[in-house]
Amino acid sequence: MPKYSTGGGGGGDDGDACELCGRETTDLRKATVAGAKLLVCSNCRPHDDAGNAPSAGDGSRGGSSGGSSGGAGSGSEATESRKKELARKQAKMYDSATGDSKRWEEEGTSYEADRLPYLVSGYGDAVTEARQDAGLTVEEVAAELEVDEDDLLAVEDGRAATANVGGSVVRALEERFGIGIVDE
Repeated sequence: MPKYSTGGGGGGDDGDACELCGRETTDLRKATVAGAKLLVCSNCRPHDDAGNAPSAGDGSRGGSSGGSSGGAGSGSEATESRKKELARKQAKMYDSATGDSKRWEEEGTSYEADRLPYLVSGYGDAVTEARQDAGLTVEEVAAELEVDEDDLLAVEDGRAATANVGGSVVRALEERFGIGIVDE
């Protein structure tokens, strides 16, 4: 799990974990990400607000080495522009990580069609035990109930919600084995 810096640690390049993604490496460099000064790995260096990663041991971002072009307001405009650019990049990264939502916007969802009910704690073990007590395999139960084997395995593994198993599968299992796994 990534850790986040408060910027208070002196932190040389002594090898630890990237403060952005948590990757353990000895190649950490200072970078400013969303205003926080962090030690980041090579994979996270592109997120440096400066647009390029500083060289080893260089914690500066360019400072006063060049002439300033602009009046008193140019610093705040540059900061505002940088914040907008950072927000745009973060939104783009989030969108790419979570997938494209256009399909859901166009086709809609069918959550109500076969909604998964609330399940009791340990429902997966209860289904597994009932199936084994009946002397049946996953394949036999799936064929008998005309459900997908993967859905049945997801229920037995206790991951019905994350596997998008429909409520009809759960209710068919309850009825077949005479067990109560729905919390109503």
